[in-house]
Amino acid sequence: MKALLLYPKFPQSFWSYDRFMQLAGLKATIPPLGIITVAALLPADWEIRFRDRNVTPETDTDWDWCDLVIISAMLVQKPDFQALIQKAVRLGKRVAVGGPYPTSVPQDALDAGAQFLVLDEGEMTVPQFLEALERGETEGTFRSLEKPDVTHSPLPRFDLLKRDAYLMMAMQFSRGCPFNCEFCDIISLYGRKPRTKEPEQALAELQTLYDLGWRGSLFIVDDNFIGNQRNVKRFLRELIPWMQEHQYPFTFITEASVNLAEDDELLQLMSEAGFYAVFLGIETPDQDSLQVTRKMQNTRNPLVDACRKINEAGMLIYAGFILGFDGERSGAGDRIQAFVEQTSIPQPMLGLLQALPNTALWDRLKQEQRLLDDGSHPTGDQNTLMNFIPTRPVAELAQDYVDGFWQLYEPSRYLNRCLQQCLKIRSPQHRQQTMQFPLRKGLPLFAQIIWHQGIRRAEIRRQFWHQLWIILSRKPQMLNMYLGLCAAGEHFWEYRALARQRISEQLGYDPMQTPRVEAPALSLVSQ
Repeated sequence: MKALLLYPKFPQSFWSYDRFMQLAGLKATIPPLGIITVAALLPADWEIRFRDRNVTPETDTDWDWCDLVIISAMLVQKPDFQALIQKAVRLGKRVAVGGPYPTSVPQDALDAGAQFLVLDEGEMTVPQFLEALERGETEGTFRSLEKPDVTHSPLPRFDLLKRDAYLMMAMQFSRGCPFNCEFCDIISLYGRKPRTKEPEQALAELQTLYDLGWRGSLFIVDDNFIGNQRNVKRFLRELIPWMQEHQYPFTFITEASVNLAEDDELLQLMSEAGFYAVFLGIETPDQDSLQVTRKMQNTRNPLVDACRKINEAGMLIYAGFILGFDGERSGAGDRIQAFVEQTSIPQPMLGLLQALPNTALWDRLKQEQRLLDDGSHPTGDQNTLMNFIPTRPVAELAQDYVDGFWQLYEPSRYLNRCLQQCLKIRSPQHRQQTMQFPLRKGLPLFAQIIWHQGIRRAEIRRQFWHQLWIILSRKPQMLNMYLGLCAAGEHFWEYRALARQRISEQLGYDPMQTPRVEAPALSLVSQ
């Protein structure tokens, strides 16, 4: 069997870092770990070609060569995902699809023409699919209510990647999250019992990447790295000597719940292991909204104090914020802005709430008849109007979002937060840098930053040089991290205009040009 594995293009988005990628000579932030794990589940005698279309598009020769097309996608990749299915069908190729998007909304894949839906987690359903092919079946949907034991998951096919095209490599230690946030689809996809790999299994993946020559940042893509704190500590205790023995070839970033700040031992272990950053789902500083959405882990201790403790453990904070929770009070956007400035979080991801299929929020809104178009077609993009009727006026929410995003990424404010965050982070003593970037790519990127921010952009030129001197004189070990944040600003300063344009197109007017009093509650959602 000749199988062409495709990963669809991402649209320009918050996390695409388009301008940064261009300046750094890179193509994408992280590789698609799911589909290269699927590749490892396929029979050894199959011929495989893999194309991440964000890095290298497939060719006509690839299409002619293959017998089977396998596509994995997330919701935000919907346009290219469907286009690829349709092209494969036109060319007479068999198509098998999987991943979070078709698992959540399988009908979309069927409507586009996919013959095989290999849903849920591949360790359970890829074998079912292979057995169906052996029987000569030409279509089928393969699902499993049972969650796989990830200690038996195969080593991903890292060898299929064009590794130099990515900002970071990726690995997974666990699946699932113990919490019950109403809007989150992680628990519906992967369950509330976090399943972890064995420490030696994870170290084998790291050793493979090391042997393949990777050096630099590595994203542990768990949706909540600390979901199983006992097992993650077991892993970290074995990771630390491995990192020391290999002279710290990687620096790690991951996602975790805010209760990370409650565990001093865990913070210390992560710092010693080489973690330089963590993404937190803060969502909102409003305690009543956190309770409404069942994010109770964020209400136990002051969020500002949690951010301070994580910074003091040596980690940069990325964070997500959401507007549009039920019962949300006016001024939520202003309160988010104030929180971001107080904590100096450089890159807050601000979004409008979406009801994702199969979440508790989706089920509740459907019962309350508040979903628009049955709520089955969210885009997965942060700058899309809600797919349900919110309790606040849509116009007011849109204005909060656009104004908030515009102000948060005003160049001077952004650069100041980058500086303040780096100054707050307590530098680890066991290594000189808190993040790594290959020298041959780092030097050209540094030259680009000097040109764009130290020379070309008159409005921040003086600030740039002043802050660079502060970093060099007070925290030179943070230089890589600081310059990386500066470079990312080039992406966000373009993206904030795109976010404003997208919302304006959906509304039919620019919300930043409209007085706040003109905010009818239901006239917009009824259109």
